Amino acid sequence: MVNKDKQPEVILCFCAHNDDQVIGAGGTLMKYANEGKEIYTYIFSYGESSHPHLPSKLIIKTRVKESQAADKIISGKGIYHFGLKEGNFINEVEERGFKDRLRKLIKEKKPSRIFTHSRDDPHPDHRAVNKVIKEVVDSLNYKGDIYSFDIWNPLTARDRDKPYLVVDITDTFAKKIEAIKAHKSQKVALFSMIPATYIRAFVNGLNNKCKYAEVFHKIN
Repeated sequence: MVNKDKQPEVILCFCAHNDDQVIGAGGTLMKYANEGKEIYTYIFSYGESSHPHLPSKLIIKTRVKESQAADKIISGKGIYHFGLKEGNFINEVEERGFKDRLRKLIKEKKPSRIFTHSRDDPHPDHRAVNKVIKEVVDSLNYKGDIYSFDIWNPLTARDRDKPYLVVDITDTFAKKIEAIKAHKSQKVALFSMIPATYIRAFVNGLNNKCKYAEVFHKIN
């Protein structure tokens, strides 16, 4: 008998920019959503620096709209932007006392799992998000699982002896690509990112006996 009063499992994703969560974990997040879990994504920036020649208000509006469309495609429960300045996450987090907000959020949502960036991703904003989230969950003595995903690392080759999670995303991969393409303002970057996404998912699948897979390293 199903307990209708049981609260659904909550999964949180913290990332730097509004396409990172889809590129890094979109297939997995949608798979969890299809299983009845609630998926919430929190983005540190608006990503307005991607179009320095356009008014910031215009690109912010565009990128928020695109991220909401992508979240809908993967059946997320909501996507939220913190509006921190790209390239300055660490300083802004400290200056604005932002860790307290993150602690409160995690306490309220009570996630069973958290996904975020890899600590050795080449992009400094990605590494900064990893650092902040790691420090926050350590201060909370968080008991759930925390997994990291790669964006700009060509193929995951680090820490092979450490625990990791493999998720078969064969059934959700097409929607993952659709969600990536929803970020139409990023078409130049996506020109190279989409083929790389196919290759990564295919290789991960080949190594794990399925068609497409996402692989995550366990932080905690």
